[in-house]
Amino acid sequence: MNYSAQLDALQRSVAEAKAAVDTAGTESRDQLRQRIDQAQAQVDLGVQDAEQHAGTAGTGASSKWAQMKADAAAKMDDIKAKIDERNAQLDADIAADDAAWADEAASAAIDYAGWAVDNARLAVLDAIDARACADERAKATSG
Repeated sequence: MNYSAQLDALQRSVAEAKAAVDTAGTESRDQLRQRIDQAQAQVDLGVQDAEQHAGTAGTGASSKWAQMKADAAAKMDDIKAKIDERNAQLDADIAADDAAWADEAASAAIDYAGWAVDNARLAVLDAIDARACADERAKATSG
């Protein structure tokens, strides 16, 4: 496995997300809606990928992570529905409450991403250790 390449891709993804957030603060709502639609399309592709991996992975660790990814994607669908609902609202108090909810959800999602990165680090280190152990035992039995 090329963990470095996967982590490089993750780092690029985080940099792109940060750049999108930085830029989004200066955009019109129409531009934001376009950006949201693009982000939703990426999430949808991730769900398809997770479902495909879950279907082929059986009951192993890969399918558990694929299920977590699918669950997170379902949460993104909830967020998209909230956005659509927000656009239909006219009451300022409801809009302010919705903005507070969205702030909390965004913060929680970033916390979850940090947790996922920590878990990925642990999983990669575990995989490297498992491979080293297997190689060590193979040497011992062949020598």
